Amino acid sequence: MPVHPISAAAIFSAGDQRSFEEQRPEILEACKQFITSSHEEIRQRHAAGASGTEVVHQLSAVMDAMVSTLFNGILGLMGADGKRLTGHLTLAAVGGYGRGELNPYSDVDIMFLHDGSVPVEAVEAFAQKLLYFLWDLRLDVGYSVRTPADCVEMAAQDTTIKTALIDCRYLAGHQPLFATLRKTVYSQILPKASDKFIKEKIAEMRRRRDKYGATIYLLEPNIKEGEGGLRDLQTALWVAQVKYKFDNPKELVIKGVLSEAELEVYHSALDHLWRMRNELHFHTRRKSDQMNFDLQVHLAAFLGYKDRGKVLAVEDFMRDYYRHAARVEHFSSTLTSRCVWRDEGAAKILGYFVRRPVGNGCFVLKGELVIPDESIIDKNPAVLMQIFELAQKHGVTLNIRVKWLIRRSLHLINDKFRRNREVNQSFLNILRSEKGMADTLRLMHHLEFLNEYIPEFEHIYCKVQHDLYHIYTVDIHTLFAVEQMEKILSGELKKELPLPCAIARQIGKRELLILSILFHDIGKGEGGGHADKGADMIPTIARRMGLSKEDSERLEFLVRQHLVFAHISQRRDLADERMIMQFARQMVTSENLKMLFLLTIADVRAVGSDVWTTWKAMLFNELYEKAFNILERGDFRLEAGTERVRSVRRKVREMVEYDIPAAVAREELRALPTRYLLSAPLQTIADHLHLLVQLNDKDLVMQVQHEQESGFSSFTICTFDTHGLFSKITGVMAANGINILGAQIFTGKNGKILDILQVNSAQGFLITDAARWQKVEADMADVLHGTVQVSDLVHRRQRPTLLPAKSARHFPTRIEIDNEVSDEYTVIDIYAHDKVGLLYLITSTINQLGLYIGVSKISTKVDQVADVFYVRDIFGHKIFAEDKLEEIRTSLSWAIDDWQ
Repeated sequence: MPVHPISAAAIFSAGDQRSFEEQRPEILEACKQFITSSHEEIRQRHAAGASGTEVVHQLSAVMDAMVSTLFNGILGLMGADGKRLTGHLTLAAVGGYGRGELNPYSDVDIMFLHDGSVPVEAVEAFAQKLLYFLWDLRLDVGYSVRTPADCVEMAAQDTTIKTALIDCRYLAGHQPLFATLRKTVYSQILPKASDKFIKEKIAEMRRRRDKYGATIYLLEPNIKEGEGGLRDLQTALWVAQVKYKFDNPKELVIKGVLSEAELEVYHSALDHLWRMRNELHFHTRRKSDQMNFDLQVHLAAFLGYKDRGKVLAVEDFMRDYYRHAARVEHFSSTLTSRCVWRDEGAAKILGYFVRRPVGNGCFVLKGELVIPDESIIDKNPAVLMQIFELAQKHGVTLNIRVKWLIRRSLHLINDKFRRNREVNQSFLNILRSEKGMADTLRLMHHLEFLNEYIPEFEHIYCKVQHDLYHIYTVDIHTLFAVEQMEKILSGELKKELPLPCAIARQIGKRELLILSILFHDIGKGEGGGHADKGADMIPTIARRMGLSKEDSERLEFLVRQHLVFAHISQRRDLADERMIMQFARQMVTSENLKMLFLLTIADVRAVGSDVWTTWKAMLFNELYEKAFNILERGDFRLEAGTERVRSVRRKVREMVEYDIPAAVAREELRALPTRYLLSAPLQTIADHLHLLVQLNDKDLVMQVQHEQESGFSSFTICTFDTHGLFSKITGVMAANGINILGAQIFTGKNGKILDILQVNSAQGFLITDAARWQKVEADMADVLHGTVQVSDLVHRRQRPTLLPAKSARHFPTRIEIDNEVSDEYTVIDIYAHDKVGLLYLITSTINQLGLYIGVSKISTKVDQVADVFYVRDIFGHKIFAEDKLEEIRTSLSWAIDDWQ
C-alpha cells in the first residue's frame, strides 16, 4: 500500500507573491508535518508485520516525493535565476538512497548534476536553499555538485565515488542530463579499471571486517558493517555490476551467474536484515546498527521469539541471526568468487605449466591450492579432508573456487566418510602439525565442514553465551581456545606463560590435547551440566575417529573435568593440604594433570582479553605445582605436620637471628597458625615476623610491596583481633577505589592478626602513587582506631560515570554453602553482579551474622563477582544448623540485591 503522496500545492501556495525567504517557514512546517505523519504511518505498518523491503522502499518513496517537490518548488520561487537553471540541472539520489533502500534514520545522499553551461556558483546557491530545508528537518544529508565529466574524473580516482555512481537514481530536473550520466556510468566509468575496482572492494571488505570484528560470531554484531551484514551483500552486488554491467539483479540469472534459488537467497537475506535494521532505527530513534545486548532482547521479542525453559528467546534469536549471517557471507563470497574467477584459455594453459602437483588431484598455483578436475571429489570424497591437510602442509590458502567446491560437496560427508580411516588419519595429522593448525580448523568451521565431519559440533554452532565477559559464541570461543593452545605448544607465549609452555613440551600426544579443547564445551548445546553431557558424547566420537581405548578414556576425563582446575585454583583454599590431596587423587596421573592444566589455561584465555590475569596465572601455577608434587611423590597421605612445622620455625629463626631476639622470634612463631607456616615461603614468613614484632610497641602496622611484573601490590596489615576487622579493611579499600584480587587472613594464638591482600586498581593496573597509599593508610588507621565510620567512607564514594554502562543480561544472585570441602570451615560461594563496595557489603553482612572469616577468595569477571568465604561461628566451629544456614543465604541475598 503506497504512502500518501505529498502535494506541491500543500507546500507552495499558488499565486503567492511573497519572496522565497518570506515563504520559507511555512514551507518548512509543511515538510515537517509530511515527514512526521508519513514516518508514523510507515512505522505502524512495520509494527503490523510489513516486510523489510516494503518499509525501505516506502521510506525512499516519501523522501523522493518531498525532495523532488522541494526541488521544483524552489526553482519556481527563484524566478529568472530558476529559469536559467531549468534544462541544465538534475537531482539524483546516490548510495543507499539511490538504491531505494532507506531505513528510518539512514543518511540521505544526493547529487546536484549540471551540464557545465551555467555558473557553478548559481548551482551551489540553489543547492544551499534545498539543503538547508533538509538539514532543518534534521536529516543526515550528504551531497555533491558535479558535471558528468567531474563524475568520470573523480570515479577514476576514488572507488567510493565510483560505487555511489553505480547506485545513482533520477529524482527531479532535466531527465536527458540524467540519461547522459547513466550512459557515461556504463560506457566510461564501470569499464575503466574494473579489475582494480573489484580488488579494492574485496580489500575494503577485509578492512571493514577487521574494524567491526573479523568473524560473524561477535556477541554484539554490527548489522550493517559486520561480517554477514548488509554491506557484504552490497559489496558482492557492486562487484557483480562492475563485472557484468546490469541494472537489475535478475539479469544475473539470465547471464547464468546466479540460479533462481540463489537470487531468492539474496532477496530474502536483504529483506530480513532490513526488517531488523528498521526496528533498530524505529526503537532507538536514531541510526543504530550495533546490536548490543539490550537491543537483542528487544529484537527477539519484536520478531516473536519466546523463552523455552532454560533457553532464552534472545539466545534462539541470536543463533538464527548467526546462521543467517553465515548464509549472507556464503552468498557474498560465492558471487564475488564468480566475478573474480576466469577461465581464459591462455591463462589456463599457462597455469598447467606453472602449477605444482601436491597429490590427490590438488595443485599449488600462485600461493593457492587449486583443483582443476573437480570431479575427483565425487569419485573420492576423502579428498575433502585431504584438501585441508595439503593446504596446511604447504602453507597455502584455498582458492575461492575450491572453497565453493567444498561448500557444494558437504552432502558427501556421511557416516561412512566420518569412519573412513584415511579421513580420520588426515584430520589427526592436521592436529599434530606444528603450523597452521588453528587456522585450518577455523577454515573448516567457516566452510561448515567441521559441523558435518563432527555432527556433535552442531550443538554449539552459533550457540550464544549471553553474558558480558564471553564476547564470542561457544564455537568461536572453542576455536580461539585452540589458537591459544597452538601458541602455548609452539612456545610463542613462553615469555608470558613460562610454566605452561615448558609443560607443553612434555605432552606426548598433542592431537589429544587439541581434541579435548575442541570438545570441552560440546555439551553446552544440551542445557545445564555441560561438562558431563559433553563427556558422555566422547566414547561415540572416539570410536568413530578410530581412537584407542586409552586415548578415548583420557579425552573423556579431560572434557568431564575441564571446569575443576579453574574452580579449585580460584575458589578454594590452596593452603588446605587435604583438599589438594583430593584434587591430586582425582587427577590419577601427572599426564592428566598436565593436559588439564593446559586445557584450562587455553579455555580461560579464550573467554576474553580481560579475563586472564597474572593473579590467575599465579593461582593456576600454585595448584599445578602442589598437585604435581603429590602425584610424583605417589604419597596421598598427609605428612606429619609437627616435624615440618618445627623445621619451618627453626629455619625462620636462623634467618632473623641478627634482627629479632631468639625468645621473641620463638614466641611469635609459636603463635602463628600451622596453616600459614606450611603454606608460606620461608622468606615471606621472615618478612612478616618483622612486622608482627612491631606490634609490641604499636597497635597497627601496614606495608605495601609492589609486584611490578605481576601487576598487583601486596598490602599487609598487622593489628590485634577485633570483631568485623576484615569487613572494615574491605570497606577502606572500596572507599579508595582499590580492587581486591585475593586475601589471606591469619589469626595468631596471641591475638595478633596478619592479613595479606593482593590489590590493584579497578581497571586492573598497578597502583604506585605514594600519595594514594598514604590516604589508604590514613583511612585504615582512622577506621581501626574508631575515629571514622567505615560505612561513611564507602557511601561517600560513587561509581565513576565517564563511561556509559554496558548492557548485559542480569543474572540473579546465587548463594551456595558447602560443608564438605573443608574440615575446619563452612564455605560460602557468592555469585552476584559487581557493584561499588560489594565486597565490604558482603563481609559486613557476614560479620552481622556473627561469623568469622578465615579465608577469602575474590574473583571478578568484568561485571560479575564469584567470591568465596571460609567461615566459622563465634566458637570456632563449622555451621551445620539448617535454620542458621538458611539465615545466611537469605541475609546475604537480600543485602546484595538491595544494595544501591
